[in-house]
Amino acid sequence: MTWLIVLIALPVAATLGAGIWLTLKPQRLPAAWLRNGLLANLALFGLGLAGAMLMGVQDVMAAEPAAVAAGEITLGQGLALLGIGLPTGLAAIGAALALGPIGSAAMAVIAEKPELFGRTLIYMGLAEGIAIYGLVMSILMLGTI
Repeated sequence: MTWLIVLIALPVAATLGAGIWLTLKPQRLPAAWLRNGLLANLALFGLGLAGAMLMGVQDVMAAEPAAVAAGEITLGQGLALLGIGLPTGLAAIGAALALGPIGSAAMAVIAEKPELFGRTLIYMGLAEGIAIYGLVMSILMLGTI
């Protein structure tokens, strides 16, 4: 199990170390160096996560209480729970897609005219409302089960 933790922590530590090093000593790096470093980090992190998931599957399959508790939820209830979670997830994705352009445009407007901060905040709040509506719908649907 410790080698899995090392596989997960090593790319994170390498990325942090490279970021600190490049912050303290900025320099131009070749694109191939950055690409290879990113691929190595992703490969190590993916191996660590895959190992952790496989190790976790073995632990869950061996546990008796987990097998008994899984029998209490029917297929229909499981699908209903997945369907209840969909509005929150999709609404959050929609809000993120809306907030990106709105946020960048708001920052540009605030840089030119700081007195328009209130209006831009309202626009961002309207876009964030999409995610709140999805959350409210999920809570309302959860009450019906």
